[in-house]
Amino acid sequence: MIDVGQKLPDFSLENQDGQTKTLADYAGKWLVLYVYPKDDTPGCTIQGKSFTASKADFDAANAAVVGLSADDAKSHKDFCNKFSFTIELLADPQTKLLGALGVNQSEWKGTMYWERTTFLVDPSGVVRKVYAKVDPNGHEKTVLDDLKRLAS
Repeated sequence: MIDVGQKLPDFSLENQDGQTKTLADYAGKWLVLYVYPKDDTPGCTIQGKSFTASKADFDAANAAVVGLSADDAKSHKDFCNKFSFTIELLADPQTKLLGALGVNQSEWKGTMYWERTTFLVDPSGVVRKVYAKVDPNGHEKTVLDDLKRLAS
């Protein structure tokens, strides 16, 4: 897995609105890139709602919050609309970025899912913190606290 001190791999992926996003689009800002297993599942919904509720705090800290899963852009759009998410979700159905990040997969009921992992990336694209096997409950607060500490 990508580790602290390494550059985040470059990427070109669609967001929920069908816009192509690259790492350069987030240059000059902190990036909270959170990997989640699947749209519209309980833990993923908790995480999306929590990051949406905290978006103003992340904005104030010069940070973009971006979710990443192997679901496609239409699935992301439906997920965002259903729960009024204001954060961005990137679609990686070919799992190019997920693979480059080295995120682990786990099996649940016979299906493989990407493990909930978060990367806190500085404005120059360097990973400053990695959170593996994340519990979605309260995770956004931990990330925000670490972001403020690292940015100061």
